[in-house]
Amino acid sequence: MQFGLFMMPLHPPHRAFADGYERDVDQIVLADQLGFREAWIGEHLTERWENAPAPDLLIAQALKLTKTVRLGTGVTLLALHHPVYLAHRLAMLDHLARGRFQWGIGGGGIPTDLSLLGLDYTDPAAVRARSAEVLDVVLKLWASDGQFTYHGKFFDIETPVFDPVKARGYYMKPYQQPHPPIAVAASTPNSGSMRMAGERGWIPMSSSLLSRPYLRDHWRLVEAGAASAGRPADRSQWRVARDVLVAPTSAAARERTRAVLGRNYVQHQHPNRVGTIQMTSTKLEPSMPDEAVTVDYLMDNLWIVGDPSQCVEKIHQLYEESGGFGALLSITTDSDDAGWDQESLRLLMEQVAPRVAHLG
Repeated sequence: MQFGLFMMPLHPPHRAFADGYERDVDQIVLADQLGFREAWIGEHLTERWENAPAPDLLIAQALKLTKTVRLGTGVTLLALHHPVYLAHRLAMLDHLARGRFQWGIGGGGIPTDLSLLGLDYTDPAAVRARSAEVLDVVLKLWASDGQFTYHGKFFDIETPVFDPVKARGYYMKPYQQPHPPIAVAASTPNSGSMRMAGERGWIPMSSSLLSRPYLRDHWRLVEAGAASAGRPADRSQWRVARDVLVAPTSAAARERTRAVLGRNYVQHQHPNRVGTIQMTSTKLEPSMPDEAVTVDYLMDNLWIVGDPSQCVEKIHQLYEESGGFGALLSITTDSDDAGWDQESLRLLMEQVAPRVAHLG
């Protein structure tokens, strides 16, 4: 089993922006030193707790301070971008990374992000259609030679022909050919994104919101998509995200979890999830009332919290009940004592990872 980070990033509102980003970069540097395979950085424009409007900037800074860890967007919210500009920024980032970049994509977006850019969040079908068109344009641009023309529902594009004398015109392709590895994240039980990942041979990533019973269905969607395209589905490519906090003792882990993950949940996540599919997906039984999804419930049933031995047991349980996956993505934390975050990452890689290395 491999390990990675999923960095929303999640910072309490009292954390200054610069301090939060410094903590993010410090965690990525530590992850590189500890042997994490990858780190994914989220994107939001209007979310104060998850304040990363330009994850490519954070990735570019972290690239200069790391050696082997692969860095990716987690995820690029496609509907928010103009595809020509996006294709150029990502291609440039891929060259800066010299092949260490991975492109995570998503078709959604929180209502305030969409509204800020003049998009109608009350029409999810239109948002999905725009996202699909952005993706289509980016991939076709990267694959094109010579004149490129695209007339779609949302975008009309004609690239200038490259002039070899003036060295001017459309020219930038990614460093990795035909493009960086693409990952698709999904946070709802019946997400079409999982099927698309299987159809196109892309990396499937299951959200930390999903309780164990839903994970098997996620993989069935990947398999169905792969079968429809006549390709095998490879479980080693499947990433499953989880909130993780490892501490030297069980008591310390639960105390720190209440202070960090509990704060995040009570102040930020719970108010945004009540009555939504995101809340339902965290339940072991759909009939559970929302008020039963407490911090204690999450510690015992969804999050991976405890001393190293307890976390090993929880990872084994997650692996067995899901049917098996290739990488666990640990959601990064922002404790008021940054030492807790660093100790959790160290314990995860030094005392937990070797005891689950045979899985995957």
